[in-house]
Amino acid sequence: MDIETVVVAGATGNVGTEVVRALAGVAEVRALSRRGSPVDGATAMRGDLGDRAAVADAWAGADAVFLPAGHPDPPGLLADMRAAGVRRVVLLSTGAVVGGDLDNAVTRFNVVSEAAVRDSGLEWTVLRPSGFASNALRWVPLPDVVVEPFADVPVTVIDPADIGAVATRALTGSGLGGRSLRLTGPEATRPADRLAVLGELLGRDLRLEPEPDDVARTRMRGVMPEPYVDAFFRFFRGGEYGDSRVMSTVPDLLGRPARTFRDWAEVHVGAFRADTDRP
Repeated sequence: MDIETVVVAGATGNVGTEVVRALAGVAEVRALSRRGSPVDGATAMRGDLGDRAAVADAWAGADAVFLPAGHPDPPGLLADMRAAGVRRVVLLSTGAVVGGDLDNAVTRFNVVSEAAVRDSGLEWTVLRPSGFASNALRWVPLPDVVVEPFADVPVTVIDPADIGAVATRALTGSGLGGRSLRLTGPEATRPADRLAVLGELLGRDLRLEPEPDDVARTRMRGVMPEPYVDAFFRFFRGGEYGDSRVMSTVPDLLGRPARTFRDWAEVHVGAFRADTDRP
């Protein structure tokens, strides 16, 4: 069987990197990112998905594409892929689309992307993961006291490596076409639980301090558009998205347990070490 060519868009992100890693030895991989940064095991390509002409060369001769949701013209991008001969697309969406309100900006851009994929004429698979274990990297450099919004909200965080493994099955045509897959980790944890794991691995006394909602809203307004700030408050304070239910999709598909936050942290603990602690 011929080796397929797969384009991984957003290849330098936490999920894209894991998709590239999982595809190693299975497919020829083109790692597409805005900067064209090198990614081990792939041919780096530079392009912004907001500019269809700039990424047109990436699709030529490709069999499948891994595509994050949320770009300006999903139908146009998918039409370009189909015209170039792409046969299969895997979309990274979110569990928030299930029963979600289209007035919510985050829900809406994922719903729009999903609809475009289903209408594209390509074989499609939609992945709807929980929050990522790798979101803990926001704490780097890791202080003794971590201030975190929505500290009381449990989330079934998923290791991006599990997303990569499932995506690889879908991208290489392993019978997952036409399915929307809800992916979660094996347990619901709160930020303090995850910080405790890091403290144990690092041998540090770490403490989590909940960030008051009014303070969190003001801070978030400084780093993201107001509609996205509202979206997160609607998810975690308005009850529009419950991300604490454990699903069996990952073990069912991969034949092994979903990776825990500890599993993820043991691999990535070096990112949390202060420069003075590095060997």
